[in-house]
Amino acid sequence: MRELAYVRATSPDEAVAAVAGDPQARFLGGGTNLVDHLKLGIATPGTLVDVSRLALAEVEGTADGLRVGAGVRNSDLAAHPVVRRDFPVLARSLLAGASGQIRNQATTAGNLLQRTRCVYFQDASTPCNKREPGSGCSAVGGHDRYNAVLGASEACVTVHPSDLAVGLAVLDAEVVVLGPDGERRLPYDELHRLPGHHPEHDTTLAHGELVTAVELRRSPVARRSTYEKVRERASYAFALVSVAAGLELADDGTVSDVRVAWGGVAHKPWRARVVEDALRGEPLEEERVRDVVAEELRDATTTTGTAGKPAMLAGVTARALTRLAAPGPQVEEAGR
Repeated sequence: MRELAYVRATSPDEAVAAVAGDPQARFLGGGTNLVDHLKLGIATPGTLVDVSRLALAEVEGTADGLRVGAGVRNSDLAAHPVVRRDFPVLARSLLAGASGQIRNQATTAGNLLQRTRCVYFQDASTPCNKREPGSGCSAVGGHDRYNAVLGASEACVTVHPSDLAVGLAVLDAEVVVLGPDGERRLPYDELHRLPGHHPEHDTTLAHGELVTAVELRRSPVARRSTYEKVRERASYAFALVSVAAGLELADDGTVSDVRVAWGGVAHKPWRARVVEDALRGEPLEEERVRDVVAEELRDATTTTGTAGKPAMLAGVTARALTRLAAPGPQVEEAGR
C-alpha cells in the first residue's frame, strides 16, 4: 500500500499554495476520475488536497450570462433552468455524459480536466507516453476504435473523453484560474491542448493552478444549440463521435452565425472552423453541410477501427444543424 497525505483546504488560496508548493500534490474534487486512477495504480500522488468543500459550487447570474463554479455538480448544472433555457447544449451534453450516479458526484472543473479513457493509458502494464513519457504509444497499431482522427501525433492518438468539454467549445466561455501569482482568465479554447511531443500535458494549466469557475455569455447561438452523440450502446458510454452545434439564422433564412465542435475525434474538443466559415452567409442545406464537413476532414487520418468516423461526423453534424434550423421552438426539449 502506498501512503499519501490528505489536506482539506479551507480556501482556494490555501489549496493553491498547498499544491503549488509540492510537485507530488494533486487537487481532489468529486474524485470520479482521480480515485479510479489511484485504484489502478496509474496516479501516485504524495498528497491529496481536497477542494470539494470550498465555496465554488454556485451558479450565479452575471450582467451578460452565467458564472458556473468549478464545484457545481454535473446533475445540478444540467437541471438548472437558465442553463436549459439559454445554454441547452450544456444540459444535453451533461445528460449524455454519464450515469445519474456519476453526474451527482462529478464536478464542472473535474469533468473538463478528466484524463483520457484510453485502455492503454489505464493499463499500467503497457507503454503509454501520456502516462510515462518516452515509453511509446500502445494504441498505435492496437485497439483503435476510440482513437483520434484529427490533431494526433506519433506520441499519442487518444481522444478527450468529456461531453461537457465539447458542449462548452461552441460557447463564448472563459475559464477562471487561480494560481500562485493570482487570478487569470483564458479563453476556453486555450484550456486543452493537442498532444504534439508532450501528450502527458492535457491542458495549458501550470502545476498548482486551480480552475475556480467557467463564465458564459448569452447569445443567439448559445440559445439555439444542441448536442448529439454516437456511442456503441444507449446507456452510459463514451462517444465514438459527438457534435455540439449552435445556430443563428437571418430573417431570410441564411446562416448569420454558426458554431460546431466535435468530440471523439481529437486530444481536445475540435472546433470545426472550416465548417463554420463555409456555412456563414449561406442557406443551410444538408448536402452543403456534408460537403464542408468533408473539407474539414481533409487531413484526417483513419485506421481500420476509425474508418467510419468521417461518415458519422458528416451525418450527425448535418442532422444537428438541420434540426436547429427547423421552424419552431428549440429550447423546450433541452435536458430531455
